[in-house]
Amino acid sequence: MIVAGPVIRSSNLDFFLARAAQARAEGDAATLDHVRERCQRSEAAWTALADKAQRSERLREEEAKRKAEAGLTS
Repeated sequence: MIVAGPVIRSSNLDFFLARAAQARAEGDAATLDHVRERCQRSEAAWTALADKAQRSERLREEEAKRKAEAGLTS
């Protein structure tokens, strides 16, 4: 299904961003250095996944546009 693809990718991005925000909040609230550092690493990892998901989606959209302009189908 064509419609389900973007919805799934969007929900993945939302999930990654939500986990990054949660890790940031937990890190800000942490009183122990090692817990704060763990949360910072977690936030960085979730943010990297979100960035990758955004880049992948942008590339998919650009490829679909290129194919549409060239008269090609998926």
